[in-house]
Amino acid sequence: MAHVSDVRHVLVLPDRETAEEVAEALGERFGVEEEPRLVRDALAGEDDAEDAQWLVVLRDEAERLDPRELDEFAAEWEGWREEP
Repeated sequence: MAHVSDVRHVLVLPDRETAEEVAEALGERFGVEEEPRLVRDALAGEDDAEDAQWLVVLRDEAERLDPRELDEFAAEWEGWREEP
């Protein structure tokens, strides 16, 4: 039976609009075919929706995305890549 890795990259971004732009740009820059998932991440203890961060979650079973390149890419959008 073939081993299927469940490699995911999570990019943390400041707002929904940025997360949507990043999701679109991932396809253009990295050739990501599967649509990344956008997840609202309310900061612990914060009630104000304005304080929510947005996560862009993308699967990379083939492990062809370079984490360093994703770090640099996220930084261009004032975000960062979470270490798994």
